[in-house]
Amino acid sequence: MMRQYLDIPVAPADLAFGLMADFDADPDPRKVSLIAGAYRDENGLPWVLPSVKEAKSYLDKSPNHEYLGIAGSPTFIKLAQSLILGANFSETLKENIASIQTVSGTGANHMAAVFLAKHLRPQRVFIPSPTWVNHKSIWTMAGVPHEEYPYYSSDTHAVDMAGMLATLETKAEPNDVVILQACAHNPTGVDLSMTQWAEVVRVIKRKNLFVVFDSAYQGFATGDVDGDAWAVRYFVEQLILNAESDVTHPGLCIAQSFSKNFGLYGERVGALHLVVPRHLSPQGAHSELMAIARSEYSNPPRFGAGVVQKVLGDDNLRRQWQEDLSTMSARIKKMRRELRRRLKRLGTAGDWAHIESQIGMFSYTGLNHHDVERLRNEFHIYLLPSGRVSICGLNEGNIDYVARAIREVVGSG
Repeated sequence: MMRQYLDIPVAPADLAFGLMADFDADPDPRKVSLIAGAYRDENGLPWVLPSVKEAKSYLDKSPNHEYLGIAGSPTFIKLAQSLILGANFSETLKENIASIQTVSGTGANHMAAVFLAKHLRPQRVFIPSPTWVNHKSIWTMAGVPHEEYPYYSSDTHAVDMAGMLATLETKAEPNDVVILQACAHNPTGVDLSMTQWAEVVRVIKRKNLFVVFDSAYQGFATGDVDGDAWAVRYFVEQLILNAESDVTHPGLCIAQSFSKNFGLYGERVGALHLVVPRHLSPQGAHSELMAIARSEYSNPPRFGAGVVQKVLGDDNLRRQWQEDLSTMSARIKKMRRELRRRLKRLGTAGDWAHIESQIGMFSYTGLNHHDVERLRNEFHIYLLPSGRVSICGLNEGNIDYVARAIREVVGSG
């Protein structure tokens, strides 16, 4: 008998969203969610950025719900290019960039995978271990086998530079893809130093590997939009601008999200930028990206992109936005500092300095699966089994409770 098309196993539920559903259903008043990658204010509530609020009020005065073009808003795309590459690079490379507005960062990563699988045809994509869970899923759906490269050492709470370089040196072949996170690495909160980035780009250049930068936290990591874009701009400089005339590097992609740094999680605002060598034209690539977009969703969402466009294109709103970024970044740094201080004061076993030295939204705490289960079952504190916590979920109202619970499950030193 022919197998029925619905006779398929149930796919595993998404871990993070499943835990958030469990948290929502938990009636315990003490419950704390350290799961979601979304900013919360000091009261544990979603925060609409003042710059975004003002931009929305402006858009409300002139409502327009017409379709955008397939590639999105040209003004938004130009501003997005300038934000990630800097005004000078975006102007210098304007004839060498193919950009398209996407359905947030997930859509940008997906578009890159579909396009590169068809046209670059890599043998493998090299994905950091650990990384954002969707990286593997996206490239698997695109039909490209993945291989992990070591990124984080749990012993040193730092980048496993030796393991990373050794894997790329010995296993990667020309035109293979390497996924790199631009800043505020998810889930570890540990980034490469400038010296380490220089080591990586030398391997990328020598082996003719194709980089896909995932930029989800620009400005959100440190509060400095230019500092958070340093790695991306450095790679563009080294691989494209400073490339020798007789050497052809395949280029690079940047998957850009505006969910975190604008607080527009549900609006799905993003962009994909393909930067090609100086002697090549991106026109064919741009037309192919548009063809992919047309077949999948036709046109990107309008409203969120309009908010970002208004903020980045207005000097006063842009200054306010940078203040908003500083507000979020400063609160996260404070919560890191306070959690470490409380754990130390309680005599908690272990060295918790890494919580404060890590950056961005997430911290790889070092808590094991057993610790995480106890926190959830006994204290109603929810985090991923990996021990990753969203620092944004901490505030003055729950940080003492969280610190005492961690002290209880790991013991004293």
